[in-house]
Amino acid sequence: MHKDIREIMKEEHSETTEVSLGHRARFQQKLMEELHSTPTKRKRTSNLWWYAAASILVVALAITGYYRSLTTSLPLDPSPVQSSASEEYPISLGSISPELKTIESYYTNTINYELSKLELTQSNKELFDGYLSQLSDLTKEYKLLTKELNTKGVNNDIINALIGNLQLRVQLLKRMQKQLEEFKKPIQNEMQSI
Repeated sequence: MHKDIREIMKEEHSETTEVSLGHRARFQQKLMEELHSTPTKRKRTSNLWWYAAASILVVALAITGYYRSLTTSLPLDPSPVQSSASEEYPISLGSISPELKTIESYYTNTINYELSKLELTQSNKELFDGYLSQLSDLTKEYKLLTKELNTKGVNNDIINALIGNLQLRVQLLKRMQKQLEEFKKPIQNEMQSI
């Protein structure tokens, strides 16, 4: 009842069916393409992620440095989330989960970037100060929400309020930028007509 594998193979080999012409060559070609193309694609995309992450970090650091140089001349401190708040409260939006840390980083970097694009002049100082006071109020509210997060614990309503606060600050800055551009247009039109 037991058969030697060699005998089975000889029987199978004698009963071989004909394969189409070039079948073996096509199979080997497909196998080689599959084996040699997949690892290079994966390696290349993983390198691209590292380059993208590094460039984002460099841009964020440059924006932060530029923003800090601007804040020395500004009367109010419109910084989004200060490091003292995170030292004061052990739980922050970014410490809850990696996804929330990504969201918080995105919004704070966007806020810093939008602040760095703004130009403060004597003619738009009043408008600028009004928006910065609103931004300062939102920053205070963010700190209160972070304090509430630490006292009451992680809660979806508080998390949504923190994210909403960051979104409001970005919207406020975009609105301010738009008004500053509209404020510049009449001045530019007057200069062109002269």
